[in-house]
Amino acid sequence: MVLNFLGGGAGINVLARQAGARVKVVDAGVNCEAFAPHKDLFHEFKIGKGTADITQGPAMTREQAARCFEVGALVVAKMAEEGLDILATGDMGIGNTTASSAIASAALGLSARDMTGRGTGIDAAAWEHKVAMVEKAVALNQADPKDALDLLSKLGGFEIGVLAGAILEASRRRIPVILDGFISGAAALLAAIHDPASRQFMIASHQSVEIGHRHILERLGLRAYLNLELRLGEGSGAALCFHLVEAAERILAEMATFESAGVSDKA
Repeated sequence: MVLNFLGGGAGINVLARQAGARVKVVDAGVNCEAFAPHKDLFHEFKIGKGTADITQGPAMTREQAARCFEVGALVVAKMAEEGLDILATGDMGIGNTTASSAIASAALGLSARDMTGRGTGIDAAAWEHKVAMVEKAVALNQADPKDALDLLSKLGGFEIGVLAGAILEASRRRIPVILDGFISGAAALLAAIHDPASRQFMIASHQSVEIGHRHILERLGLRAYLNLELRLGEGSGAALCFHLVEAAERILAEMATFESAGVSDKA
């Protein structure tokens, strides 16, 4: 899938081209030695080859969690040098709806059953097992819901942490961030816990099929603009929302007011 992103053949590539956006890939922790150099790949930031089993202990060290935030910030800083004016988040990870469910459950104080969806479309038995694993991970790790780095280090994935760091850096630079679905929502939740002011720069593109996403958006005080029953979307929901953001900006910048257009006031 990463090679497909870099080759321009994934759904996110198609939608990004339509929107006039660039797709940048960060290798935060893919379980491979290295990818070949590519103009759209940040290959120098690999934190590890996947995280640890959260049902047995923490996903990563606190130092690795802090590095995730740092990497996200560095990526946005590099992209800002190239003229970044709006950021859309997306992800590729194996098992990261489970990690996101665990983060959100611990952060929001809601049950694993309320926060865990079907991911790739698993059947009822597999879903029950997934819920049980999220419950076990949350109970075992006892993450502090007010400490974003603790939540990430104990329950998260490298990609979730990098997204959180990117959101934080974009907000510091006053760059709007279009959030994709559930995994991006978990990252945004971490960002908001770490710096509540970052919420002012978040735009929720769509409502994911994942059941926990609604609870995250409610806590963030955000309303999703699209509801297309998307799941596992690589950032495609965020890319679809580019057009709405541009439309809103153009209305503000180009549309005449009643006064300037000479529309008479109501008698």
